[in-house]
Amino acid sequence: MTADLPEFYFRVRENGALVYRVDTENRQRRIEMDQIAVVNVNKGEIKPHGDRELAAGELEEIRAWMEERQRLLALREMDDIHRAIDHLNLTAQWAQARATQEQLEEVTDALLLAMHDLRSVLVRKKADRVMKG
Repeated sequence: MTADLPEFYFRVRENGALVYRVDTENRQRRIEMDQIAVVNVNKGEIKPHGDRELAAGELEEIRAWMEERQRLLALREMDDIHRAIDHLNLTAQWAQARATQEQLEEVTDALLLAMHDLRSVLVRKKADRVMKG
């Protein structure tokens, strides 16, 4: 069962991951993980752990993981935006059909400010796109 484990394990954290080499070839036949690097996906940085020097194959694996992680995060970001659009529509329906006066009082100012901020950014970005193209 342990033979099917990957050579590297990436413990995801904010902005990147800790990179471990997975070892199952030991006398106790236990899974051991040796940290080899820290990765910052946003900055594109790979920092070896401690005094370690990363081999070319290790760097290649880490870079491939970073590329895949950036692709996945970009997909998730767009999915979140599409969900936000759905939530705005659901919020409008809730405000119109089900919200009590007390509920509306609680959220109206925050929603109006957030929507005003978003609208301002979108209008400015759209104007920039129109001017460029």
